[in-house]
Amino acid sequence: MPVAIITGASKGLGRALAEALAGRGWDLVLDARGGRVLAEAARAVAGHGARVEALPGDVTDAGHRAALVAAARGFGGVDLVVHNASALGAEPLTRLAELPLEGLRRALEVNTVAALGLVREALPWLRESATGTVITLSSDAAAEAYGTWGGYGASKAALDQLAAVLAVEEPGLRVWAVDPGDMATDLYAAAVPEDDSPRPAPADVVPAFLRLLDERPASGRYSAPSLLEAR
Repeated sequence: MPVAIITGASKGLGRALAEALAGRGWDLVLDARGGRVLAEAARAVAGHGARVEALPGDVTDAGHRAALVAAARGFGGVDLVVHNASALGAEPLTRLAELPLEGLRRALEVNTVAALGLVREALPWLRESATGTVITLSSDAAAEAYGTWGGYGASKAALDQLAAVLAVEEPGLRVWAVDPGDMATDLYAAAVPEDDSPRPAPADVVPAFLRLLDERPASGRYSAPSLLEAR
């Protein structure tokens, strides 16, 4: 069975994607910081028939990243790495003039540095896979200038560039930076708590990711709403 590592998998898009992949026969290694919520998610995912290893921890910790890859190797290898874990930098979001620098550092460490660290840890096994794939979660804030989204957007813009360069340096892999579009998630609620307008559920966005895995287009940056519209 193919094996995926998904970070930030206890809820939201990470959990929804894990359940969809489990239903397709993937074995999964799941990460999140909250052990109790992650364990609940893992039980739900395993109910689809997958082998699931849930490892609570912080993706900024090199030892934790190594443990995630070791668990995937125990299932047979690494075919897919999804870096979904994200940090906002400030909750709620704030203008750059008030953004705590430690918050910006945290966003960069979680969203950018940890993503590269995990890929580097998994790279030997991704190269061995016939379908080695890396998916990084982007944002329209990485490409557009939205007030209060500066720190988060900067970290995602840096992640987009890392993904683009990785695709050039590792032509045998597929490397997709995916902007999922607006979703009803705890992360967005923490970012902009006063905005309660309706948004798609993460499960409604997952088919865009499945389409990428099915069709395996060239490495690059993709928009989930565009992928869903073109179905």
